[in-house]
Amino acid sequence: MIEATDFRNAMSLLTSAVNVVTTAGASGRHGFTASAVCSVTDTPPTLLVCMNTASRSHAHFIENETLTVNVLGAQHQHISNVFSSKLTSEERFKHGTWTKLKTGAPVLEDALVSFDCQIEQIQEVGTHTIFICRTVAIQQGQHEHSLVYFNRTYHQVGETEVA
Repeated sequence: MIEATDFRNAMSLLTSAVNVVTTAGASGRHGFTASAVCSVTDTPPTLLVCMNTASRSHAHFIENETLTVNVLGAQHQHISNVFSSKLTSEERFKHGTWTKLKTGAPVLEDALVSFDCQIEQIQEVGTHTIFICRTVAIQQGQHEHSLVYFNRTYHQVGETEVA
């Protein structure tokens, strides 16, 4: 049997993009920092997002049935920290410039890319919920460096000029 600590330690070596996942609707505006996001298929364009069921905004995502995955650039480390902090939802959205696309979920104006989605399926597995999300709009930014998380710390990756 694999211990949870051993699994978490091993998973810390899996480099992943840092995202702020947001929602808006009848239940208000909410968001959290996530690394468990990936493509499912391009036909139809679908993502999956994993969220801890103990998160204080968990029920709001289910009620709103929408989310936007905002992929963070290297300059957004503070945004990642804000959305993983104890700040209220209202306080979190005071950081960054927010707009919206089709679903109304908050879009970080200068994100690397934002995937605006409708939640189509919900599956609970252990401590987490998996949201299967149909992408209905995409907004791409102009930045070249991504914020990633590896070995429990932030790093930046992207194109650099060679002299």
